[in-house]
Amino acid sequence: MMSVTPTLVWFRQDLRLQDNPALAAAISRGGAIIPVYIFDAAAEGKWLLGGASRWWLHHALASLDTSLRECGSRLVIAHGESAVTLRALIAQTGAGALFWNRRYEPAIIARDAEIKTELMATGIEAKSFNASLLFEPHTIQNKQGRPFQVFTPYWKHCLSLSIPAVTKISPAGLSAPASWPKSVKLDELKLLPKIGWDAGFGSVWQPGEAGAAVRLKQFVSRAMDDYSDRRNLPDHDGTSLLSPWLHFGELSPRQVWAAVAARSKDSGVFPPSNGARVFLSEIGWREFAYHLLFHFPHTPERPLRVEFEKFGWAEDVGGKKLRAWQRGQTGYPIVDAGMRQLWHTGWMHNRVRMVVASFLVKHLRLNWTHGAEWFWDTLVDADLASNTLGWQWSAGCGADAAPYFRVFAPVLQGMKFDSAGDYVRRWVPELKKMPAEFIHAPWEAPSAVLVRAGVELGKNYPGPIVNHAAARAAALAEFKRLRGGAANASEQLDLETGA
Repeated sequence: MMSVTPTLVWFRQDLRLQDNPALAAAISRGGAIIPVYIFDAAAEGKWLLGGASRWWLHHALASLDTSLRECGSRLVIAHGESAVTLRALIAQTGAGALFWNRRYEPAIIARDAEIKTELMATGIEAKSFNASLLFEPHTIQNKQGRPFQVFTPYWKHCLSLSIPAVTKISPAGLSAPASWPKSVKLDELKLLPKIGWDAGFGSVWQPGEAGAAVRLKQFVSRAMDDYSDRRNLPDHDGTSLLSPWLHFGELSPRQVWAAVAARSKDSGVFPPSNGARVFLSEIGWREFAYHLLFHFPHTPERPLRVEFEKFGWAEDVGGKKLRAWQRGQTGYPIVDAGMRQLWHTGWMHNRVRMVVASFLVKHLRLNWTHGAEWFWDTLVDADLASNTLGWQWSAGCGADAAPYFRVFAPVLQGMKFDSAGDYVRRWVPELKKMPAEFIHAPWEAPSAVLVRAGVELGKNYPGPIVNHAAARAAALAEFKRLRGGAANASEQLDLETGA
């Protein structure tokens, strides 16, 4: 009886063992399995991992290798062009098959298609699978046979379909090869920073499949039911924090869905609470982001709404305004708190993400791509699809975007969602002694209050980089010019209340 040739399993953004279709297919095929990760900087192009994501990747790969070794296997790590590396590995190992899970970034789709065609022409079995989405973008279309561009009908359509089940994998199925191909050491990828700006990351995050499972269990059992009420409060642990594990594939959306469904067993009601329903809709937004990226691959660099390519962005001499925003030195405490949280932890609360994004594109009137690039470099959950969707939503130039007249008023946002000022005090310690009534607008505080709080505006904390009313008016004027019309009364009200 002829023995089965080895199978290469090419790990990418699926750094887990459970619910991994490519790995399951390799086990089903039989024979030795050789897990491989290739750091291919050239293939990523402009969207090579940013610093914070590289930190996460380093620890995620270390965790995956540990899990594989516990199963009698290991992770082979390579650095170079994917196609060249895979050909070399096939030649070294005598592999007859290459399995991987699909990615959906435009450049990666093209690269993977070439690899599959080339290998199949040489008699190598090459197969790819869906591991990162509930529904792949090419399978979902509206009644006109076109891609959706509005979330609500998109998600309603998705909810009418069956949710795929989790793929169970037995670690005993990972047969090792007679000899292992050469692997570079993880440190040779040089993913970790040379200076210690990542010092705060380790106390917040546990990259890896085990860390994902712990956080998912904690959220579903303790916080999910209150999600709809607490998710907008940045000083509370009210969000799932699952985004980085989902991005790197240490957790799949199918596993998330199954965990929520398991909570419904006793009551028989799904979703088990309104909080769970709202949370699952956020999984839907992630799906929608990939739907848009797949069908509109130009959007990471250019607006979906082409008229916005003529938008009149403001001048920023020497990049001073952008640097103030990046460093959390705008003089608007809720904005500065968010930007500092991002720098210290690699993550920012979702409500605050909307506030800081609106501030950049509508108060400072700087191109949304500047914000997208900064988030790409500083977020541990930097995801091309979600990052693009979020920034185009904030700028009003994407699918299902925020109305152009919606300008988040940072002071009102802070008062509404951080009423006691605890979030600001944590991340902007210069203001830790400011009373709650003035903490979101310290420039309005009487001088005696500032003295007691130890705040010297313009010295140990900046004054507002722009005037809110003037910046809002300028942004609205430019949006109206672009649209060729005037704002109506309801639009003006939306501006006044800060949305």
